[in-house]
Amino acid sequence: MFRLFAALLFALSATAASAQTPKSGGTFRVYQRDSPASASLHEEATYSTNIPFMAIYNNLVVFDQHQPINTEKTIVPELATSWAWSDDHLRLTFKLRQGVTWHDGKPFTAADVKCTFALIQETGTDKLRKNPRKLWYNNVADVTADNDYQVTLRLSRPQPSVLSMLASGYSAMYPCHVNAAKMRTAPIGTGPFKFAEFKQNELIRLVKNTNYWKPGLPYLDAIELPIVTNRATAMLTFIAGRLDMTFPTEVTPPILRDIRKEAPNAVCHYGPINVNENLIVNREKPPFDNADIRRAMALTIDRKAFIDILFEGKADPGGALMPGPNGIWGMPLEMQKTMLGFDPDIAKNRAAARAIMEKLGYGPTNRLAVKVSTRNIPAYRDPAVILIDHLKEIYIDGELDPVDTSLWFAKVARKDYAVGLNLTGNALDDPDQAFYENFACGSERNYSDYCNRDLQKKFDLQSVEVDLTKRKQMVWDIDRQLQDDVARPIILHMHGGTCWQPYVKGFSPMVNSSYNGYRFEDIWLDR
Repeated sequence: MFRLFAALLFALSATAASAQTPKSGGTFRVYQRDSPASASLHEEATYSTNIPFMAIYNNLVVFDQHQPINTEKTIVPELATSWAWSDDHLRLTFKLRQGVTWHDGKPFTAADVKCTFALIQETGTDKLRKNPRKLWYNNVADVTADNDYQVTLRLSRPQPSVLSMLASGYSAMYPCHVNAAKMRTAPIGTGPFKFAEFKQNELIRLVKNTNYWKPGLPYLDAIELPIVTNRATAMLTFIAGRLDMTFPTEVTPPILRDIRKEAPNAVCHYGPINVNENLIVNREKPPFDNADIRRAMALTIDRKAFIDILFEGKADPGGALMPGPNGIWGMPLEMQKTMLGFDPDIAKNRAAARAIMEKLGYGPTNRLAVKVSTRNIPAYRDPAVILIDHLKEIYIDGELDPVDTSLWFAKVARKDYAVGLNLTGNALDDPDQAFYENFACGSERNYSDYCNRDLQKKFDLQSVEVDLTKRKQMVWDIDRQLQDDVARPIILHMHGGTCWQPYVKGFSPMVNSSYNGYRFEDIWLDR
């Protein structure tokens, strides 16, 4: 029902918007919640990078920027004008758009596509400093520039999800002639906006690409993102009318009530975002290399308490995949209850957890002290405090260890932590992305270093299954084992809100990904 209502709402909004004539000009001001480590989409793993910098780039294909639920059916051409699969589904060929230039005036060709894959797959001489999505394309055996305006991807086995991965907001094309280091600090793309400046902890600014390949776009002259790390200050600034939009998905239920009271004309959207809160445990660091301790930690989590305290009941329990009705692959609620730690009888779970800890020698007079690391922004700190409270129930005394955004993802990627509270956003609603990126052996984003090669073979099997019912059952079986193995216990799937001033036109929030809707090329200001 919600999906039907959402689709109807956005269809009506799009119809109303199309009846107006867009106005060109103006600066769009959106607060930025923190300083990202860099401007390189291929090296970062947070929409603190994705939101301000997606507008610099283009993909081969992209999810329709005005469809709230991303599916393969909402994929539209961008730098590619068309695509076609071979009969055996082992070759995916793209015809490329001609006449496109990079922001420095050099032409875009198939060579740039090949160079982008060489960066991600680490087959070229230039290297990314971080490579969080390398395993997305592990099945791409070869990329061929057939001519200047045609490129073919050859796969080792059929994998329909490759097209959706290419449509993600993270899947930007990079130029051959600009090295990876420069893309971190002064990126060059083909997108609707050019990079202007990035002052750490102060401001990110983009300006209009007057030579954009889409005639008449973008409408805006510039986008400015003042960096405001205090969420209350940022929301008050929005209410006062000095910002055009809040940082996407950062509006919580209490803040939403304040905005609706103090700025009743503001337009707000609140709902699922395909981001989950999860417990990460360093499986190599004693005593957490003991599977029994990890099992006890999973058992002490009270998911309902997290949901009630942080979201006033407006969030969802679930495993690695986003729950329905908006998520396509999440397992049913009754099935969730059979997984380790998901039984709603919290007292029973914690009694079992304490018994485990006592068997290992811990108890009221011998407690385990540990730092609980998390990113130093409210969306991470607040649940980390609740996690620490839950760990106390099983003789673990946690001390909050807040880590700056510019350091957080590198810290957990190199396993420089013991216990952490993490948020994992899935860039698309597809099992391949979730499983390979977060749970595959050797993946940079597999922060707990979980590795089960037998289970990973099942990742491959579900990936090629075309029968939706069969594939869902396979996905649910994999998800159950991930939770029972305490690979990365999922606490909840978040909901979040975004508000914008009534004169902001052309923005459509997305429901099943918080990463894909920030091209900003057809936003305009009706002042």
